[in-house]
Amino acid sequence: MGSAKNKTSNASRKARIEELRRAEQARERRNRILTITASVVVVAGLVAGGVVLVKSQSDKNDTASDSKASGHFVTGSDGVKTWKGTLSRNHVTKTVTYPMEPPVGGDHNQVWMNCNGDVYAKAVNNMNAVHSLEHGAVWVTYNSKASDADVKALAAKVKKTPYTLMSPVEDQKDPIMLSAWGKQRTVTSATDPNVDKFFASYVQGKQTPEPGAACTNGLSQ
Repeated sequence: MGSAKNKTSNASRKARIEELRRAEQARERRNRILTITASVVVVAGLVAGGVVLVKSQSDKNDTASDSKASGHFVTGSDGVKTWKGTLSRNHVTKTVTYPMEPPVGGDHNQVWMNCNGDVYAKAVNNMNAVHSLEHGAVWVTYNSKASDADVKALAAKVKKTPYTLMSPVEDQKDPIMLSAWGKQRTVTSATDPNVDKFFASYVQGKQTPEPGAACTNGLSQ
């Protein structure tokens, strides 16, 4: 009975993610059309001999002052730590110092790390990864204490799961950690059942500030 429920839950989650991916693709098509239209307008303006510079509100956000997340983790009975406190969401250009490693939220860079099942061999910038979490991604991280077998198995899982990314974080407390916006937990290995549970709960989960936002066309290594 439990197996049937799990299959139904997994099927529903996959359908929801696929629906979000289709919405993202449609959004990208609209953006391409808008970009082409805007380019035509700009060219016409140049031919006419006039160039108008417009600074958008998002540009203003890009130069906002850094703000640090404040609060603390509270560990639930399931082992998942939830951040209790402030996780601001400003786009900034300066370096943000986060109170946790890996970070689970706070001010971040305007460009997200690609998180469509992307596996990075080198450390990524925290500020770009936090933007991915804002979009509903789960970030799998590991340090040199993690076994090669676990790293390989986790990478295989991430590569087939939309809205996930993976990278090394040498300064983290435990060998393998999973992070989402405002959520984090340690797992013992790639076969720990809590890996699947965390993915099921937090890949595009209820904690997501911007559900369905893009996980492609961002930054990659």
